[in-house]
Amino acid sequence: MKRTLVALVEDKPGVLNRIVSLFRRRNFNIESLTVGHSEVPHVSRMTMVVEAENVPAEQFVYQLDKLINVIDATDVTDSPSVVRELALMKVRANSQTRGEIMQLVDIYRAKIVDVGLQSLVIEVVGPEDRVQSLIVLLQTFGILEIVRTGRVAMVRGAEVSNAGNGNGKNSTHSHTTHSEEVPSRPVLVRTVAA
Repeated sequence: MKRTLVALVEDKPGVLNRIVSLFRRRNFNIESLTVGHSEVPHVSRMTMVVEAENVPAEQFVYQLDKLINVIDATDVTDSPSVVRELALMKVRANSQTRGEIMQLVDIYRAKIVDVGLQSLVIEVVGPEDRVQSLIVLLQTFGILEIVRTGRVAMVRGAEVSNAGNGNGKNSTHSHTTHSEEVPSRPVLVRTVAA
């Protein structure tokens, strides 16, 4: 079964290598891994989709929490969450097929982000099944290149991760060396799509 894990980690060299090595040693397959800055300075947020048969969900979180630079780890697979993926696709397009491709893009609420004489670059954001469905339809026109981010996830509602609320295992900063403290409350950042 696939599990979606979210980890807040110190933004330091070697952290990603330690996490990947942990999963490799335990023979867990990482299907996707997305890393980016969080709302807290010097803390990155990792979303991992991991596949391992006959492994309890708690085992993934326990193994991550043991790593020194991991502030907090959570399995959000069974939690009510917002889960999205981004894909960019370069699709072969000519004057005869361009209109049909544009209709598909509109139906899937995707965007055309680049237009060339023989191709279109399409951006789609949504649940994995919607992204995959558009990819299948566009394959009939010829996909020249594709890049996918993999899953990113955030638990719905007022619940927040432990990086900013002082509940993470490293909230006392016993393992951190940066001078800037993690704020006692998370900073809320709202992004509005155009």
